[in-house]
Amino acid sequence: MPDKSRPSAGASVTATGDTPADVSAGTPPTTPRRSEGPRVKPKNGMDRYFEISARRSTVSREVRGGLTTFFTMAYIVVLNPIILTSIAGPDGVPGADVEGTVLPFGSIAAVTALLAGALTILMGVVGRYPFALATGLGINAIVAVFAATQLSWPEVMGLVVLEGLLITVLVLTGFRKAVFEAIPPQLKTAIAVGIGFFLTIIGLADAGIIRPGTPLITFGVGGQLAGWPMLVFVVGLLLTSVLVVRRVKGALLIGIVVTTVIAIVVEAIAEIGPRFGADGAVNDRGWALQVPALPGDIVGVPDFSLLGNFSLFGAFERIGVIAALLVVFAIMIADFFDTVGTVTAVGAEGDLLDEKRNLPRSQPVLLVDSLAAAAGGAGSVSSNTTYIESTAGVADGARTGLASIVTGLLFLVAVFFTPLVAVVPTEAAAPALVIVGALMISQIRHLAWDDMSLVIPAFLTIALMPFTYSITNGIGAGVVSFVLLRLATGRRRDVHPLMWVIAILFVVYFALEPLQQLF
Repeated sequence: MPDKSRPSAGASVTATGDTPADVSAGTPPTTPRRSEGPRVKPKNGMDRYFEISARRSTVSREVRGGLTTFFTMAYIVVLNPIILTSIAGPDGVPGADVEGTVLPFGSIAAVTALLAGALTILMGVVGRYPFALATGLGINAIVAVFAATQLSWPEVMGLVVLEGLLITVLVLTGFRKAVFEAIPPQLKTAIAVGIGFFLTIIGLADAGIIRPGTPLITFGVGGQLAGWPMLVFVVGLLLTSVLVVRRVKGALLIGIVVTTVIAIVVEAIAEIGPRFGADGAVNDRGWALQVPALPGDIVGVPDFSLLGNFSLFGAFERIGVIAALLVVFAIMIADFFDTVGTVTAVGAEGDLLDEKRNLPRSQPVLLVDSLAAAAGGAGSVSSNTTYIESTAGVADGARTGLASIVTGLLFLVAVFFTPLVAVVPTEAAAPALVIVGALMISQIRHLAWDDMSLVIPAFLTIALMPFTYSITNGIGAGVVSFVLLRLATGRRRDVHPLMWVIAILFVVYFALEPLQQLF
């Protein structure tokens, strides 16, 4: 879409020329959506149900988009077990909880894929949008920390179940949708832009282009792009960029597949190995996560022993009611607003939002997402949530729930083909994330730049997402500063009543550490 600069206050009109834009409230000029236009007669029942033609899509695009989303987020099948078993318990054993129990790595992988498949299919059928779900990154790290320091695995998973049930109640009462719609358009746009930068930094970190260092992050290895995996990423990024610019159908998917083949050939010749060895050795020039080698075994027998391994109220007995509720609150805030950001960003990328930057018929989407949180706890693999990597599939053409069904089916297949899924290295998927980030930051043209009380909240939202590696932190900083600056400039009437509630909740969220120490 062509970039249109924002008209000045007093002269700002919508793209249709009907209604002045509400600059003071940060409402962006309305731009026509690609999905708008004359109603298209559905070709068959499936077309009618998923609105494929109505959203200017085709079955082939949906299948392609579903494939792209799967390959972009398939890493979670391997990464989730690593995160949940990475933090040492009281006895120094990696992955052990306070009682010394270690979760079985293989079972975490199998259940992670199973739930991702089932819940993504449910999202496609019920939500009818191209959103994929899996274990939430960030939330699983929070869960791992609590398990290693305060609770047993069943107890912390019980709190995840309670958190999911609580959010489900908020959805059924309409509160979650009301909160979603109460966030002003300026912040919703900033969320989409911030997630674009967030995806970019994830991709660069996955490829090893940026790494933790002094004073903050470093470029490659010692300031150099050293090692074959980085070269594979750079080649993949340049290839995918060319394909996208030339508007090749399935550009992101082609980029992932071709880069994976290159990675397999490179590993077969150079025998690079992983960045982090099983013996604790570090190879700065190794592959970040999966080593792209053809597996000896393609099919594996899944282990579902973790299903149902949770204690609903065990945490209350171990650490007390108030402390347990604070843990539930921390997980709920992260889950709640990660979804707000993801839905906004994916919807914006697919031109699925309405003129107020809201997702039409969002209630089923929010309901499935909430049930997914509880399902993740019941499966003992942490809360499941809507994945920002869904934007990769949307950027490759997906517009309906049919793409989610394709992604979900692939995850169910991955339950039995976990060794094959591990062939795709993060260096091959990372270029797609960077390209999607570039596509998403184009939303920045909708922001208001002539009012600092709107610019600062938008800036904090955009900056804190990548710099703190958290969608929730970015939204929280934006909400709190927006309310404060509206009040400071005498424009409290611009603040939706629910925004006051959200701001107070975020203040409590940011103060959780001292509150937990207190109780």
